Amino acid sequence: MRRYDGAMNISHPRFRQLVDEALALVPAEFRPYLEGVAVVVEEWAPDALLDDLGVPEDETLYGLYSGRALTEGPEQSGDLPPRITIYRGPLLEDCRDEEELRREIATTVIHEIAHHFGIGEDRLEELGWG
Repeated sequence: MRRYDGAMNISHPRFRQLVDEALALVPAEFRPYLEGVAVVVEEWAPDALLDDLGVPEDETLYGLYSGRALTEGPEQSGDLPPRITIYRGPLLEDCRDEEELRREIATTVIHEIAHHFGIGEDRLEELGWG
């Protein structure tokens, strides 16, 4: 289990509030496409997941989209519902203050929502959201 050595301290409810503020930044015309997408906060990505994704040991993961992207067609039998996970621990560890945390959460939430819309990592990098 990772620790919060040197990390900023912010309550779980306040962190969730910042995630909800980031979700509110999504333009109204896109919100219907997010119905049914769970947005959850977890402390850390499991090491096995980081290994599966090929995340180097000196890097971390702030968020993850899992599920079928809208561009992949309708849900198939056996598909898990779409889900965005925001990882609290690495964000608290890497941000110096609440304003930086707010910006990084917003970037992470928008990044993961983009995956729901079928936008890949390369295109996100091109757009400055990588």
